[in-house]
Amino acid sequence: MPSLPITESNESPSLIGKVAIITGASRGIGAGIALDLARRGAKVAITYASSSSTPLVTDLINRIDSLTKAPVDSLSPAAIGIRADLRDPASPAKIIAHTIAAFGQTIDILVNNAGITNFTPLEDVTHETVNSVYDTNVRAAIFLTQAVLPHLPSRGGRIVNIGSGASRGGYMNCSLYCASKAALEGLTRCWAVEFGLRGVTVNQVNPGFVKTDMMKESSDETIEMVSRATPVDNRDGLVEDIAPIVAWLVGEESRWISGQVIAASGGYQMY
Repeated sequence: MPSLPITESNESPSLIGKVAIITGASRGIGAGIALDLARRGAKVAITYASSSSTPLVTDLINRIDSLTKAPVDSLSPAAIGIRADLRDPASPAKIIAHTIAAFGQTIDILVNNAGITNFTPLEDVTHETVNSVYDTNVRAAIFLTQAVLPHLPSRGGRIVNIGSGASRGGYMNCSLYCASKAALEGLTRCWAVEFGLRGVTVNQVNPGFVKTDMMKESSDETIEMVSRATPVDNRDGLVEDIAPIVAWLVGEESRWISGQVIAASGGYQMY
């Protein structure tokens, strides 16, 4: 996993006392979000699917725990790891149970980050292929959000879905992935309406190309093309570019923002 720096901040921690669930957070963008929210004072539940990711999660939790060594007690976040395959219908209940056992009955923040890519030509797509992509990228978000709802605070709950710029584009052999991320946008807008009277905001962040393990599945030619076409610095995105956007969306300052999809791509995509 690329290094995720723990940086000093002059701002006061804005998420003290908040509890957050971040799915698919053993590495990449999810790990960066977990680290950023913890640095701002949140207690974080990190979900991951594979036993091979356990060492990464242990390392991430240790890094988060190191923040508790700060002299100010309020800068002492806590973190837990929850191994759960989000394709399993029993996983939402498991995640909620572990989170409330560790942190209490209220869950303030849900970040639906877990996702998989897929590059299958249409003529080779099977029912199993569709189910694999949609179970992880769409159904998991639906049923975990459903499970979290009773535990959100009466006002001020935050849900952020992590999509992709692929939801607004067309790419070779990428129809299932693009369609699944477009479906997540539809859920984001509908949930913003559905949960608004509860004081819950729902937004989506669509990263562009970000230097993570997932980006390695794209060709060097594609990555170079996107970098050249990115107005800001002509470069790929970094995890550190995405995590603070999510942190802002789950904070108090963004309370009047809901139902929005934010392109976090250095200007490569503009909505």
